[in-house]
Amino acid sequence: MIVVTGATGKLGGLVVEDLLGRVPASEVAVVARALGKAAGYFDRGVDVRQGDYEDPGSLRIAFEGADVLLFVSSPDTTPGTRPRQHKNVVDAAVDAGVGRIVYTSAINAQNAPGFLADHTVTEKLLTASGVPHTFLRNTFYQETVLNPGLKAVVDAGVLRAADGGRPVNFASIADLALGASATLTGDGHAGAVYELRGPLWTFADLADVLTSVSGRPVSYEAGEGEQGSAFLHDLVASGFFAEPSGDLEKLIGRPPAGLRAGVEKALGA
Repeated sequence: MIVVTGATGKLGGLVVEDLLGRVPASEVAVVARALGKAAGYFDRGVDVRQGDYEDPGSLRIAFEGADVLLFVSSPDTTPGTRPRQHKNVVDAAVDAGVGRIVYTSAINAQNAPGFLADHTVTEKLLTASGVPHTFLRNTFYQETVLNPGLKAVVDAGVLRAADGGRPVNFASIADLALGASATLTGDGHAGAVYELRGPLWTFADLADVLTSVSGRPVSYEAGEGEQGSAFLHDLVASGFFAEPSGDLEKLIGRPPAGLRAGVEKALGA
C-alpha cells in the first residue's frame, strides 16, 4: 500500500494522479486533514483516511499498512511549528510500522538557511528513526516566478531582479511530482538522497524568453526584485540555486521542463 499525505495540495495531488496511472487505485491511500477536500478520491476507489499533523493518534491510524509513505512537508513555516508537526509524522510512522518513508525535503537541506532549516531537522529525525527513507531535496517551484504575473512584466517591458546575475535551477511542480511518484513505485530508492533540480537559467534569460514568446520587447534590469520575495532574491544572488543536478531527469526519464515551456504556460501562449 502506498500512502500519500498532502493529497489535497498541489504537489500531493499531482503525485496521486500519476500513481493512479501506475498502480491500481486499491493500492493507494490518501491522508487528508479534512475528508471533504479529498471526497473526489472516494469515487475512484482510493482509500481516504483522516490525518492531522497536529494529531499523532490520527496519523498512526492513517499510516497503518503503509509499505511506502509519501511524507509531504507541512506548509506552515511558523517558527517551531513544522519541526513539531514533522516529529509527529515520523513518530507515527514508526509506531505504524511503515516500510519506507519518502520525504519531500528541500534543496541543500544538509545545511539550509532560514525556514528551510526545518528540513535539516526533519532529515535528522528520519535518519534517527531507523525507518528506511528517501530524501527528495526539491528545488523551489518554477511557478514561484513563472506564473501569470509575468503578463504585467511584458506590459511594462522590463524585468527587474535582484539576482546578482546568478542562475537558478527551479523545476516545475509537475516534474517534481513525477519524481516523487517514481520513487514511491520503483525499487532501489531506500537510503537515496536526490537533489531534484531543473535546467539552469538566469533572469536575463527570462527577459529574452519573454520577448520571444510574447513578441514584445522585455529588457532585464538588475536591481530591486519584483518577481518573488526578498528572501528568494537573496538566495538567488548568493548562488544557492546555481548548482545543477541530473537526479530529476534520471527519475522521470526525460529532461525536466525548462524556461521556455514555463513561460509559455504562464503567458497562455
